[in-house]
Amino acid sequence: MIRFSTAGESHGEALTALVSGLPAGVPVDLDFVNRELWRRQQGYGRGGRMKIETDKAHVLSGVRHGQTIGAPIAIEIVNRDWKNWEEKLPVGAGDPAKHQAVASPRPGHADLAGALKYNFPDARYVLERASARETTSRVAAGAFAKLMLRTLGIEVLSHAIRVGRVELERSAAWDEIVAVNAKDEVMLGCVDPATEARMKEEVEEAARTGDTVGGVFEVVVHGVPAGLGTYVNWDERMDGLLAMAVMSLQAVKAVEIGRGVVAAETFGSRVHDPIQYAAEPNGQPTRFTRPQNNAGGIEGGVSNGEDIVVRGYLKPISTLRRPLESVRFDTRASTSASYERSDICVVPAAGVAAEAMVALTIAGLAQQKFGGDSALEMQRNFAGYIEQIRRY
Repeated sequence: MIRFSTAGESHGEALTALVSGLPAGVPVDLDFVNRELWRRQQGYGRGGRMKIETDKAHVLSGVRHGQTIGAPIAIEIVNRDWKNWEEKLPVGAGDPAKHQAVASPRPGHADLAGALKYNFPDARYVLERASARETTSRVAAGAFAKLMLRTLGIEVLSHAIRVGRVELERSAAWDEIVAVNAKDEVMLGCVDPATEARMKEEVEEAARTGDTVGGVFEVVVHGVPAGLGTYVNWDERMDGLLAMAVMSLQAVKAVEIGRGVVAAETFGSRVHDPIQYAAEPNGQPTRFTRPQNNAGGIEGGVSNGEDIVVRGYLKPISTLRRPLESVRFDTRASTSASYERSDICVVPAAGVAAEAMVALTIAGLAQQKFGGDSALEMQRNFAGYIEQIRRY
């Protein structure tokens, strides 16, 4: 099984990720891994923290001579801001007078629930681990999952389809999604320039008023064959696994597979994708096809050969420059919520983090189906299965 875990705090010395289960022989491109980390830091509406950090992956184990070796992969990403927090968050007892408390919980954040759960006198330690800074580790781990999927011809990318009240009112072609993610300057990650300009105005309005704004990102998995996932057990269905993976991201409050929300509002005759049988482009063998992809590439918990499409609905960031009403932890007196340096909009960055979670999920399902202790063995099994489908 492909497994991963993360450790580290928002203002701690470093973030770490541990990935196990990847086969040996997967080519590792560290420039690609670091670009994934760079992509997570981009986007119009990011806060001052991203001006401090320059996230780079330091691989401690599991990769030698440019390839995975089948052993667990340990990755470290140093927090450059640690120098400003070393005395405030020491490992030892340190000086209590230098502790920087989060004195009043922020509505919408984990502050109050976490402080109650762990019996903390304030929310500093809650913030440190609950922060979306943790997704840095996930993106690093997901980059390795993407590298494994590449050996099978599978790619994972995202784009923004809504920021606040502004929505992309058409579908995006795979080539458009590739192009917007290849840019060296990231605005909001929308494939349509006119829509992106209006999204930018939405972010600027939130900035002027001391507010924050949410939105919707779409993750697309391209090149997945039919047959990953299963319907035989409830906890092995691909759509359920993807929903859990994306919902686990900070600030994601809803997950949609394909056009699930629209499907709930209309008739089956307009929702379900007709099945056809036709030749693939460029004279490739015939295969089952669909003129549309409302199912988002998954039927009955199993991939159906179309692109897998997952949407995450992101609430606005909880930390506001114009704080909402709250209560002090110590006196219970009414006050404004604490303020920590924050973002205004993180839709593009959340999409990158969701790519990582989707890639890890798909890689795990691919590893379960095709097996192989080496990348070569996995590719051989994959090729045999693809030939089986083509001969069906």
